[in-house]
Amino acid sequence: MFIIRGVVKEKDLILRDNRLTKIPDVSIFKDLIIFDVSFNEIPSLNGLSRSQAHSRNYMSSLANVRTLIMENLQTLTNLQELWLGRNRIRTVNLCGLKCIRKISLQSNRLTSMIGFQDCVALEELYLSHNGIAKMEGLSSLENLRVLDVSSNKLTSVDDIESLTRLEDLWLNDNQIVSLDVIGSAVLGSREKLTTIYLEHNPCAKSPDYSTTLRQIFPNLQQVDSDVFL
Repeated sequence: MFIIRGVVKEKDLILRDNRLTKIPDVSIFKDLIIFDVSFNEIPSLNGLSRSQAHSRNYMSSLANVRTLIMENLQTLTNLQELWLGRNRIRTVNLCGLKCIRKISLQSNRLTSMIGFQDCVALEELYLSHNGIAKMEGLSSLENLRVLDVSSNKLTSVDDIESLTRLEDLWLNDNQIVSLDVIGSAVLGSREKLTTIYLEHNPCAKSPDYSTTLRQIFPNLQQVDSDVFL
């Protein structure tokens, strides 16, 4: 058992590689900004609500996490970043994270994007290298600027047409066949989008692929690795 007593004014708490089986109560850390419990044996993150109302960043590489369910998170009012890449997470429910701005769940086992729809302050969402076949649950994320769903199983672009702040969109290494639907799919951010990655999709084999994208999105500065001055 990992017990922490007293009142501590530390901003960083690093508990990596300690064979922890649950998230410890760190409420005594009144000024906690970074909480890292990477490389432990924690089966779920339900105890995260005890990890301090002032925590802004949470970093984890929990090898045994399968389902990410966070309950009673109303006390985590300042949590801004959640990093959970390279785990085995299959499903997500982050309904309590109303102020979160950045989430990374790259290289997990997600097959659905459902679970982020209540993260209304979210600005950056990184979901590359999963098994996601459909874009959904995104229309409520009106503050989203960066969306990375590369290296999944997508065949179309959905549920982001109402978003107006998208600047970076990563769709490369999927199974998207046609460029015809891209313009309408990203309609709300047509003037805002500056970077798009679509390489290694069937649609990217068209000889006028890059030119077409620049016609659709007039303010594009980058298509895949090609940067336009």
